[in-house]
Amino acid sequence: MRKLFIKTVWIMKKSFLTLFAATALLLSSCMTPGMGTTSTTNSSNDVLTNVLGAVLSNVLFGGQSGILGSWYYNAPSTAFTTENTLTKAGGNTTVANMNSSLASNYNNIGINRSNTSFSFLAGNKFSAKVNGIPFSGTYVYNQQNGDITLKTSTETIKGNVIRTQRGMGLMFDSTQMVNLLQKEGKVSNTAAVQAVSKLAKSANGARVGFELTK
Repeated sequence: MRKLFIKTVWIMKKSFLTLFAATALLLSSCMTPGMGTTSTTNSSNDVLTNVLGAVLSNVLFGGQSGILGSWYYNAPSTAFTTENTLTKAGGNTTVANMNSSLASNYNNIGINRSNTSFSFLAGNKFSAKVNGIPFSGTYVYNQQNGDITLKTSTETIKGNVIRTQRGMGLMFDSTQMVNLLQKEGKVSNTAAVQAVSKLAKSANGARVGFELTK
């Protein structure tokens, strides 16, 4: 009887430890940062969105109608061109760290919801403000891969559009982001712009930008 009692206690202890480890893993996954947001829900769908959302090709809007309307700055956003480049860069931990650095630099620049926005119209025209500076032009959107090209009177800026948990991610490589901030947004804080540029260059395949919501 004593041996049976000891074995029963051992099995119960082992089951408890297994359950505890699984619960801890689930909670950790639910707090994995996504693109421009941090999910604290325990929904498995949100966890999956966080993981997939860090790769450009995984969460597309599809048809052009999905991007139409006025979108306002909500948070920094980071993504990678492929799952391979994301993995090599360090996964979603790297995305979270990059978003944190972007937030600091955007704050130094002065970017916020009231002064940074993009409006896309059905006739392939757009208007925007970055850092309070307005500009407009035409755009070309590829629904197959999320590529978007913004054409103004002086610049052609190429980026990527993806769906995020709360809205849209508008992403750029280092060169395009600098053009957007300095040539269109007239940002005078050179140090902050260069920090954003350096961040985008810090990992192969990285894209940085804005999470926008309506």
